Amino acid sequence: MKRTGVLNAEIMKVVAEMGHTDQITIADAGLPIPQDVQRIDMALVDNLPSFIDVLKAVSGELALEKVYIAEELPGRNPKVYAELCEILKGIECEMVPHTKLKEMSASSRAVVRSGECSPFANVILQSGVTFA
Repeated sequence: MKRTGVLNAEIMKVVAEMGHTDQITIADAGLPIPQDVQRIDMALVDNLPSFIDVLKAVSGELALEKVYIAEELPGRNPKVYAELCEILKGIECEMVPHTKLKEMSASSRAVVRSGECSPFANVILQSGVTFA
């Protein structure tokens, strides 16, 4: 049995298979997920687990080089945005329109759906490398 970190086998399989520049999306409960992208559904009830809880867990398992965030997030959901910035401190962040972020998620290795029920709580995590 795995001792620490994410215990979800589907998430860990995707993370273990990721290479440099591969992406995984962490989504709120409402983000449309294309049928041909792996859906890892963590949602239980409204707001459980939260977007932030899922982001903390998954981002802790990856070497991150960049993240993509909806440019609408800071103005429409400042609390989640502030928490996201704290978690991803030091990682390059690119703001994109929410419509583009939805399109980009179609290229993700997987979309991990949280139970979050607040607007624009979505992020695309781009894998880096662990060597110099």
